[in-house]
Formats: sequence, C-alpha cells, structure tokens
Amino acid sequence: MKWTTKISPLIKEIELRKNPVIVRVNKFDEESAKKFSLEMAQAHNTGQKVIPVVIDSYGGQVYSLMAMISAIKHAEIPVATIIEGKAMSCGAILFTFGEDGKRFMDPNATLMIHDVSSMEYGKVEEIKASAEETDRLNKIVYKMMAENCGKKDDYFLKLVHKKGHADWFLDAEEAKKHGLANQLRVPKINIDISVDIDFE
Repeated sequence: MKWTTKISPLIKEIELRKNPVIVRVNKFDEESAKKFSLEMAQAHNTGQKVIPVVIDSYGGQVYSLMAMISAIKHAEIPVATIIEGKAMSCGAILFTFGEDGKRFMDPNATLMIHDVSSMEYGKVEEIKASAEETDRLNKIVYKMMAENCGKKDDYFLKLVHKKGHADWFLDAEEAKKHGLANQLRVPKINIDISVDIDFE
C-alpha cells in the first residue's frame, strides 16, 4: 500500500506528537487481538479521520476475532478495511466490518468463507458442549457478515450450505457481487500536514 505525505510550505520543521496509525492484521490469536485493540485506541489520539485496517491473513481463533470486532464497534471514527493478498476465515469476517463504501480489496486478492470449526477432543459431554458452542458462534458470525453487507440474516449461511459447507473461495469480482467488497483496489493514503488560520 502506498501513502504520501503533504507538508505545508509554512512549516519548516515537523515532529508529530502522534504518528497516524495503520492497523495490520495477519493473525487472530490472543496476542494479536490485544495489539489490535491497543492500536485502535491509539488511532483515536492522532487526529486522523479514518482508521485503515489492512488484512492479509489465513484466519485463526474466533474468540480473538470477537475481541477485534468489539474494538471496531466501539470506535468513534470510521474504519476502512483493506485486503492485501488474502482474507480467509476470521479475516473475511473482519473485512466486512469496514464502513460501507470503505471495504477495499486488491483485484488479485482472495477471500475465503467457511463454517466455524471446533478442535475439541475429550469426553462425550465435552464434545457435545463444544459442538453447541461452535454452532452458536457459526450463526453469530454469518449473521454479522450478512448485516454488514446489507443482506438477509441467513444469506451467507444458505450459500455455504449449498456448497456442502466446504471452504468457499471468492475472487475480488465475486466478493463485490455478494456485497462483501465495495472497491476493487488498494487505496493510496494521503497524510496532509498544514497550518490553518481562522477567526473565532
């Protein structure tokens, strides 16, 4: 992703108190979720008008995803999501939490959607409890994706069901067709540093 910095000729020297924040997501685990929440909070103190969240991930833990979603929902400034390379599993879900009109996807990137998986082993009752929790989370994430894309609650759930619940890989054009992506490009970020004079 490219970005440019435009500095007013009125400024001789510059030292930003807070650098603009660009959040990058490659993993979905406890550590990355904490880092994500911290960077989201930092972005609110820079003066930037949008928070770019760049996704290039194979996915990971759904509970860590939920923590990241919470951070986005509590953000007071808009979030733009950008796929570079791939957004699979948790990455695909997080992508849909970009503001409508601000979900960018590289034309050659890949998005993959699938059911929440459970890796539980143990006693029968433990496996049953895990299966119930997996089913609950599955319904939640599919509903959230649908709501974010302006679709009926069961829109993506039905599509995955038709595909036999196998991994569903989408290219950029197909992702846009289903309302997941808004723009098939990686945006250039412009940072403008200027001096304004006004009367009160």
